[in-house]
Amino acid sequence: MAILDFQDIQGFILTSYAGNMPCANYLLLKINEAAACRKWLKEISGSITTGVDRKSDFALNIAFTVTGLAALGFKEPDLQTFSVPFQDGMSTKIRQQLLGDNGDSDPGKWAWGNDTNPVDILLLLFAKDETELALQRKKIDDGIAVNSGVKLVTALAAGRQPDSKEHFGFLDGIGQPVIEGTGREAKQADRTGHATVVKAGEFILGHENEMLMPDPLPAGPGLPDFGLNGTYLVFRQLEQHVHKFWQYVREAAPADPDRLAAKIVGRWKSGAPLTEYRDKDPETAPAVNQENNFSFAAKDLDGFGCPVGAHIRRTNPRDSLFDDPEVSLRTLKRHRIIRRGRSYGDKSADVFVDDGKERGLHFICLNSNIERQFEFVQQSWSNNPSFSALNNETDPLIGPRNDGNVFSIQGCPARTRVHNLPEFVTTKGGAYFFMPGIKALQAISG
Repeated sequence: MAILDFQDIQGFILTSYAGNMPCANYLLLKINEAAACRKWLKEISGSITTGVDRKSDFALNIAFTVTGLAALGFKEPDLQTFSVPFQDGMSTKIRQQLLGDNGDSDPGKWAWGNDTNPVDILLLLFAKDETELALQRKKIDDGIAVNSGVKLVTALAAGRQPDSKEHFGFLDGIGQPVIEGTGREAKQADRTGHATVVKAGEFILGHENEMLMPDPLPAGPGLPDFGLNGTYLVFRQLEQHVHKFWQYVREAAPADPDRLAAKIVGRWKSGAPLTEYRDKDPETAPAVNQENNFSFAAKDLDGFGCPVGAHIRRTNPRDSLFDDPEVSLRTLKRHRIIRRGRSYGDKSADVFVDDGKERGLHFICLNSNIERQFEFVQQSWSNNPSFSALNNETDPLIGPRNDGNVFSIQGCPARTRVHNLPEFVTTKGGAYFFMPGIKALQAISG
């Protein structure tokens, strides 16, 4: 069992703060002057929320890009100890190819995180309500204004929807793993009826992972174990084209658009899994022990309930990866991520109408190995046109189309296929960050 130093771990690694802090701002900053920035970091470091804090009013956490660490004085030998994707950055050609950021999602068109608008620091601010958010935001803005050595690139507003549904209309955030050593198994099982405990090293550096070894610790000035209790944070701003999604399913399945939408996602709007509820949405939340306590191999191996290419099955294949369900589950644990994202923008008044407003998801996830976890899920499962023996099909909800604009719905005696899926999601910005432990943050500012 992992023994975690909660005082050295930033609180955001352990909780999304969604329960009591539904309001959020993500502040993306550029470093102008290193010495002033280090002084500013030292001033705010005491306000960074740790794993031992039990705050209910506001929380603040921080992370850095590779350019941010370089600007703060990290030398090349130290930077080379960080993961390769982090060193590359999300907007480079190789990462663009891996993640499928083409067409309208091309990094050259991003609002931030590319060569035109690079970012060095991410501040994550959460608050109990809009009043508290504005108060804490003003304190940060005032501090930045006084010789902080940083400037604001952009501020992104985010929120936890009151009904916990994302903009397409589906209950979100159900199937999260539990970090070993946090003691949160009972809480997760009570919430969803299921808790998958994953080795702490999959999400917190310096601890044993699912391959029974820690991932390499990045080095930093004056602190050999600089990476200890840190993690890598993936941030992608994803615009959701709600009207495109619902117009498409209505045209493709006019008799029952909700059913086709559920087949694409893999769950009904209530969050009820198709594997357990094949015929219709129970509409009210299903029994808690059935929300997330299900397997594909035992009840739905052929995809007659949840199609094998559905969004939730691609991003979390559970026990259906291989012929042996136990081998599948063990393998899956090496590719899990913890999602910490929140929605942005107003909800659609009419999901079938384009009101001209941007809305979407600030996708944020945490992992110790970007290649083996986030990028693997994105490339090998979501964007893979031959996932699970399919042919020219990408994730029907979030995948890039290219030639993968078909979606198969398994059935007996024959499957059904829908064609010409448009892209329902566009990447608007993104970056890879490193979220250090508290001691490492103090070393940076010192």
